[in-house]
Amino acid sequence: MAQLSFPARLRQLAAEAPDRPAVTCDDRSVTRAELVAAGDRLARDLAARGVGHGDFVTVALPNSVDWFVTYVAVWALGAVPQPVSARLPARELTAIVELAGSKVVVGVDPGSELAAGLPAGTECIPVGYEPAAGPSGGHADEPLPDAVSPAWKAPTSGGSTGRPKLIVSGDPALIDPDAEPPRMLGRDGCIVVPGPLYHNGPAVWSCDALLAGKHVVVLPRFDAEGTLAAIAEHRADVVYLVPTMMKRILRLPDEVRLAYDLSSLQVVWHLAEPCPPWLKDAWIEWLGPERIWELYAGTEAQAATIINGVEWLEHRGSVGRPVFGEISIRDVDGVELPAGEQGEVWMRSGRDTPTYRYLGAEAKELDGGWESLGDVGWLDDDGYLYLGDRLQDMILTGGSNVYPAEVEAVLAEHPAVRSCAVIGLPDDDRGNIVHAIVEADSAEVSADELLAFAADRLVRYKLPRSVEFVSEPLRDDAGKVRRTALRAARL
Repeated sequence: MAQLSFPARLRQLAAEAPDRPAVTCDDRSVTRAELVAAGDRLARDLAARGVGHGDFVTVALPNSVDWFVTYVAVWALGAVPQPVSARLPARELTAIVELAGSKVVVGVDPGSELAAGLPAGTECIPVGYEPAAGPSGGHADEPLPDAVSPAWKAPTSGGSTGRPKLIVSGDPALIDPDAEPPRMLGRDGCIVVPGPLYHNGPAVWSCDALLAGKHVVVLPRFDAEGTLAAIAEHRADVVYLVPTMMKRILRLPDEVRLAYDLSSLQVVWHLAEPCPPWLKDAWIEWLGPERIWELYAGTEAQAATIINGVEWLEHRGSVGRPVFGEISIRDVDGVELPAGEQGEVWMRSGRDTPTYRYLGAEAKELDGGWESLGDVGWLDDDGYLYLGDRLQDMILTGGSNVYPAEVEAVLAEHPAVRSCAVIGLPDDDRGNIVHAIVEADSAEVSADELLAFAADRLVRYKLPRSVEFVSEPLRDDAGKVRRTALRAARL
């Protein structure tokens, strides 16, 4: 079959099984038919506000059924959904809306101070908004003309600069309904997504699953036991996680964690942050290596690697081999390095058309179409990729390179540590010292105890020279940590 637009695909699924659940969040569910109808109603409302083909619509909604209704509505007009956090501060939201040129922001009260700071002429739609019913005898319930968004998504990234940028997809909102769904999502069935939908990973897995005909179950916010309960209740066959979530689930009391029936689960995806080997081992032991899958890629999607637990046991620490695109490891002069040598990770798609475009930033490029996202890594003789850390996060201390992710993985292994971040702070003697910021109760573990624990697992120069205890989480529900911001706050 020829490719269909996303709106046409959703109508096809609704015609095949109108009463099958499409999306569930908390205590609200909508069927396939209800989702399409709600999307059409909101699309007409957006069109009346001036939204047309190719326009950006900023979606500042929390995880909810309404998030999906808004995406369906934006696609129905051939416009581009541009997701942001519902808790974004005014300055950052304004900068993103200006960059996108969004005509409408969904999720902001039009009478709020947040709305007042947006560019003149920006329409705002509040959380919980219900479009007015169409005139009786009119055409309010007739299908909208088919439309194809030129870019099916445009998420944001602050990157290492702290300035917002948009990563506009190079793929239009088209799908081949006869093709096998990506990433082993399968058809029908159910996926549980406990991560924030304004992040690229949760959004991509959710939208692809929706278009494959799966029941998409999202949590309003991550909850360790709630994730297991959702899998068991809905008999989910796929779940999307990040290692921070995996750790919190694993540290539930055994009588809680093992009480839920996870026999329906076929694929556990994890990505978005490094997964410590001890944590991966624990999940493999719990659920079996064939069910544990990891993906490494950027939102830019030039290339991606995938590895399952069976392969990982043979290539411990790897994030897999490329499943599309190419990967090359290069030195500071751009010269390709042999297997086993660490350098910067460069990628290229090999496609005739670009996989993305930036608004507000420039790509880091080499001749030949190679691009870098700033990661460090190496390839083994079999072509499996191993990651170090981001170049901008590396700490040079006493002439030695320390990669924060390695130190964080060790500290996070301690049972009293809920989350942690490692940064470099200036030091007259060593240039920088390794500083650990730890979310833990200092009554449960002292700095000396934590450093003694780390000393059994790290070479001396990698050990933190100072430890700071905090009570707030250092990673968000997508597993992301802003080390640059943490460092700036301490300087």
